[in-house]
Amino acid sequence: MAEPAAQNPMRLMGQEATPLGPGSSLPRSFLLKCSEQVRKIQMASAELQEKLCATYKLCHPEELVLLGHSLGIPQASLSSCSSQALQLTGCLSQLHSGLLLHQGLLQALAGISPKLALSVDMLQLDVADFASTVWQQMEDLGVASAMRPTQGTMPTFASAFQRRAGGVLVISHLQSFLGLAHHFQYYPAQP
Repeated sequence: MAEPAAQNPMRLMGQEATPLGPGSSLPRSFLLKCSEQVRKIQMASAELQEKLCATYKLCHPEELVLLGHSLGIPQASLSSCSSQALQLTGCLSQLHSGLLLHQGLLQALAGISPKLALSVDMLQLDVADFASTVWQQMEDLGVASAMRPTQGTMPTFASAFQRRAGGVLVISHLQSFLGLAHHFQYYPAQP
């Protein structure tokens, strides 16, 4: 299953992004806005995960990993953000692509449950807003490609159980992804 722009972090929809020079850094206002958005999404996703646990007794994502593989739920990479391979342009590209991936996965959860629909919709909007923030920063730095990347193929869920179990996995993956993004944002020199 293809992950949007995750295969080559410097390539977006067939167009090369221009790498930033050594010593380039991100504006403090962007970092603060990202930090606020990460916190907001993490709180909303933790709340949604608690609701899934309380309502459907799906409390342990690690117990659903095999199901996640069979459902084809992809995971986003932030390999360009590690201290050994830090490439600011690639890192921003992977962050944006990962957010688009999670936005699509949340969209695939539509119909998970009437009780949870509003929470899923709000979380999807928050992730989309964060993706727009990252894209805007890429444009401001002159490193965005000519065309915005698009979402790849998303999994389909054949049953209510698959959709709910997929929801637990998607939320868990989103929380891990945001945790890594937050870590790299503040500690790029740390392994």
